[in-house]
Amino acid sequence: MVVDKIIYWCFLVVFVYCAGSVAYLLVLSLAGRLLARKRMDKLPADPRKRRIAVLVPAYKEDGIILSTARNLLQQEYPADRFRVYILADSFQPETVAALRKLPTSASLTQASLTQASPLGAFPLEVLEVAFDKSTKTKSLNEAFRRITGSWDIALICDADNMLAPDFLERINAAFGAGARAVQGRRVAKNLDTSFAVLDACSEGINNHIFRKGTYALGLSSSIIGSGMAYEYERVRRILSEISAVGGFDKILQLMIVKEGIRIHYLEDALVFDEKVDNPHAFEQQRKRWLSSQFIYLRRFFGPAFQQLFRGNLSFFNLAVMNNLILPRAFLFALLPLVTIAGFFISPDWGLGAAAMALVYGCALMLGIPREVSNKDLGVAVMRLPKAVTIMVSTIFKLKNSNKTFIHTVHTKTEISNSILKEKVK
Repeated sequence: MVVDKIIYWCFLVVFVYCAGSVAYLLVLSLAGRLLARKRMDKLPADPRKRRIAVLVPAYKEDGIILSTARNLLQQEYPADRFRVYILADSFQPETVAALRKLPTSASLTQASLTQASPLGAFPLEVLEVAFDKSTKTKSLNEAFRRITGSWDIALICDADNMLAPDFLERINAAFGAGARAVQGRRVAKNLDTSFAVLDACSEGINNHIFRKGTYALGLSSSIIGSGMAYEYERVRRILSEISAVGGFDKILQLMIVKEGIRIHYLEDALVFDEKVDNPHAFEQQRKRWLSSQFIYLRRFFGPAFQQLFRGNLSFFNLAVMNNLILPRAFLFALLPLVTIAGFFISPDWGLGAAAMALVYGCALMLGIPREVSNKDLGVAVMRLPKAVTIMVSTIFKLKNSNKTFIHTVHTKTEISNSILKEKVK
């Protein structure tokens, strides 16, 4: 009898936790689909062109950095109002030399690249950096120490990112309308394998729930780690106080929101990001994400309630609610087990758990990106059990993950997302 009660109460705790998680995700997913709020990405171009520093921390990215730099230089934005800073960590000398020759390359067709500029002859500069233990945070802080001149906006991108040609114009328009922190929409650069399609699907759902849905409710969007823009002096100051190895963006967004700033989400400002295309890369990436999620939930749990009592719901949502929810792969594995256990307890509990699993599936389906809603998605779904297994197994491999820099190798030098590729032409 005692054992039965223990089992029942354990089941009840898990059921309630899962129900709360599913309800939270459903509310955000429906908000992203149904609530119409003023969208900053529909703003007209702002005649005032703010000075934008594009910061690209790159670690051993010799294979792709030239293609990235070429793309970033082809923005439909005055060349005398932006500059791309490649933060070259552990690059080969020949790569650095090739980067410094890029602005004179015949492959660059933007006429304004040949114009004189108060920022320098061309909008690209390579800053070589070196550390005993490399991190993105160290590269960015070193860049802020070495960059001269007056800047209005800092845009942070990853070494594999490519931007739609109107990205800087959209960022500028948003800041002209009053934004002080902006997150663009990160989309798949490649859809060449089943794992890449699954990764693109995952990011699309994250965009819909944690950015578009949250923003539709009037809260701050969560940031992704790249394709994010801030007031230059503010982010320079805040980053100087951060020394995180992994998940620096989670701390950055909380410190931004703590200062009473709302992070805006620009759905039509596209940044193309390479999707992992194999199980090993998938595991390494998720291990880093999961580790930072648990660590920052514990670190900011108390401060989040302090901010909540002061009326800062965005801080609480980003620090607690976003991190308290298990990754979707865990829920994929857990909900069937809860359903089976529920039927052992009673038919009502089993049906309730089955209904919860169905609602969870619907919440996710609302966020599946249009560009992967095709036959390739059906093929990729066949790999879902393996992806879930890999994700769940990472929980046993988290030791020191947040103290070690985990580098994801990138290889894609062009956009192969056929649905969205037209956006960069």
